[in-house]
Formats: sequence, C-alpha cells, structure tokens
Amino acid sequence: MIRNAFSHVTHWVFDLDHTLYPPENALFSQIEKKMTDYVMKNLNLTEPQANQMRVQYWQQYGTTLAGLMREHDIDPVPFLDSVHDIDFSVLSPNPELCEAIHALPGRKLIYTNGTKPYANCVLGHLGLGDTFDAIYGVEHAGYSPKPERIAYERVFEQAKVNPVQAAMFED
Repeated sequence: MIRNAFSHVTHWVFDLDHTLYPPENALFSQIEKKMTDYVMKNLNLTEPQANQMRVQYWQQYGTTLAGLMREHDIDPVPFLDSVHDIDFSVLSPNPELCEAIHALPGRKLIYTNGTKPYANCVLGHLGLGDTFDAIYGVEHAGYSPKPERIAYERVFEQAKVNPVQAAMFED
C-alpha cells in the first residue's frame, strides 16, 4: 500500500545534514564553531557577539550565510570553504541506507544548504558516494537557502525535477 502511494515519484530528493546521518555525529557543532570563528574574525566581534549573530541570522534568514550576505556583504565562497573544513571521521559507512536508496526507482538527488564539495565529503564518509545521480548545494540556488521558494525553484529547474513527481526527505 505505501509503495503505491509513491508510484508517481520519478525523483527522490534528499537533504544531507541530519537526514542521511543522525545529529549525534556532531558535524554541525563543528560547523557552528567554524561559523562563529569566521564571524569573529571578519566582523571583529567577541565570541559571544559572533555566536549571537550566527544564531540570529540563522533564525531570521534561514542560514547564517544568508544573513551575513544581506547584512554585511560577506563573500559566500571563502565563508563556505572555511566552515566546511571539518573532521568527517565522525561519520561511518551506512550500507543499509546505501542499499535502500539504491533500491528506489528513478533519479536520486542531494539538495543541501551546504556546498556540493561538502556534500561529496559527507557522502564519501557515509559510503554513499556513488548512490546519487546529482548533488546540488546552496551555490546552485544562487546562495538562497532552503526553505526560500526561489531556492527550490532554481535547483529543481536545473535538476529538471517536477515537484509533483518528487519526494523530498528533509530533517
């Protein structure tokens, strides 16, 4: 019965962080620390001020990056390169997940508010490197973050995804 409910799906779109691995892996705590450090250094703030700004922009704009770009004209590329320079060894291969995703009919995509290179690192450490047909990061959305409508429109247009024929998995 459940299988029939998804019989129209031609594209399976997966978020990355906290969707393909659990939050307990603590990748995002590493990224949050890197974001706070970046904001401290580039905006000459104390750690508490930078951390408060990081959280405020995440809540207000959907990502810290979106707030930094809008409020401070921060270049997204160095920011993303810096905050994604983390220890991926906390991730372990997940063969059961790999097998389950491979079994899905149709195209399988990653769409993350991270970058494509970051997604490739995560997928490699999870043993999912060859599981997906395409990977889309925030750069493919013109740095507009999910859940902004324009972000989905840009990525789905590039990926040729008809949302009516898609299923998306998001934390």
